[in-house]
Amino acid sequence: MTHGTVLIQGASLLGERTADVLVVDGVVAEIGTPDAPAGARVVDADGLVLLPGLVDLHTHLREPGREDAETVLTGSRAAAVGGYTAVLAMANTSPVTDTAEAAERVHDLGRAAGLVDVQPVGAVTKGLAGEELAELGLMARSRAGVRVFSDDGRCVADARVMRRALEYVKAFGGVVSQHAQEPTLAGPTACCHEGELSGRLGLPGWPGVAEEVIVARDVMLARHTGSRVHVAHASTAGTVEVLRWAKSQGIDVTAEVTPHHLLLTTDLLTGYDPTYKVNPPLRPAEDVEALREALADGTIDAVATDHAPHARHDKEHAFVDAAFGMLGLETALGVVATTMVETGRMGWADVARVMSTRPAEIAGLTGQGRPLAVGEPANLTLVDPATAVVVDRDASVSLSRNNPWHGRSLTARVRATLLRGAPTVLDGALVTSADDTEGTPA
Repeated sequence: MTHGTVLIQGASLLGERTADVLVVDGVVAEIGTPDAPAGARVVDADGLVLLPGLVDLHTHLREPGREDAETVLTGSRAAAVGGYTAVLAMANTSPVTDTAEAAERVHDLGRAAGLVDVQPVGAVTKGLAGEELAELGLMARSRAGVRVFSDDGRCVADARVMRRALEYVKAFGGVVSQHAQEPTLAGPTACCHEGELSGRLGLPGWPGVAEEVIVARDVMLARHTGSRVHVAHASTAGTVEVLRWAKSQGIDVTAEVTPHHLLLTTDLLTGYDPTYKVNPPLRPAEDVEALREALADGTIDAVATDHAPHARHDKEHAFVDAAFGMLGLETALGVVATTMVETGRMGWADVARVMSTRPAEIAGLTGQGRPLAVGEPANLTLVDPATAVVVDRDASVSLSRNNPWHGRSLTARVRATLLRGAPTVLDGALVTSADDTEGTPA
């Protein structure tokens, strides 16, 4: 795809004012009522909301090692269809992204796919073992320019190792994203929110306090080191309390919440459907309510998908033995629109803040999450806010089908995505090279 000229006609910018947007050579050139230059692609955006391209802080692309579940290319396709222009690829691949060479490989695969900016996340520790720091500095200085580090899937449980990681990344403005799971309180088999339901179902309990004590420890370590910590997939009301206190103290902590923790609750586990097995587990309704409130008031900074594709043979097991994780890239915006916009808790400008601007700031992606303004990179998403979509897992462009939203109706549909002015999605479908012609209405 090449940069050309695109005129987006009649879009509602952040749902607030209607204007035409002219994109030339990958940059927003004019906003208002520009004429369509000769040969421009014209996109009819009447009734559509224009947002900065979405940024996902937490994506599992599985390559290298598990290309049967997802690849950088197929995950990039899912991201583009979901309205994303940048994703952060987590480090728990095989081999682990714990060296500069491994990070550059993921970076290069993303550039070759060309659909979204794929930014590698570096492991905090070698092999995700939690013992010895990975090549943090070398990854930061590599061609991939890694700035976010995480052992996601595993907690950096050793306080001394976590302290050293925070001290190390401070030198180059990095951030450690923590999978908060105290292993002596919630071990590797823990898979259901601890409570009456886990006892009745006979499933190993995963108490909220196992998350909260790590979050509390890490915000204190962040204060001690003067460094930045990011809380991955916050899932409990107790975590929200800790975050609220930490921010009131000026501690440099940020946090994300997943779409599934904003909508799904632990009672879905009564059928033992492994589609709903995720780490941290789905929580009770009171936690869901606390997470929604925290996202609306800014205590939680961002929505991150934790897109975790799995091959069928990894999910089709008894619940305890099935793999953790569910898909999220193609449906995240619909979940946020359904839970937060339709309910009046947030407007579209707020959606841009939590799904684009703040994630880009946290990740240090200077060309993403930018204002809808002249001179800014044209990383853009057009959303139909009035259309409800019934999710069909078999229509997904991901390689995997572990989709918890199958059969559900979600508000809002992504109609178009532009990466630096080049359309990657038009009319809700991926743009192929044959489609990417100039001068035709879309």
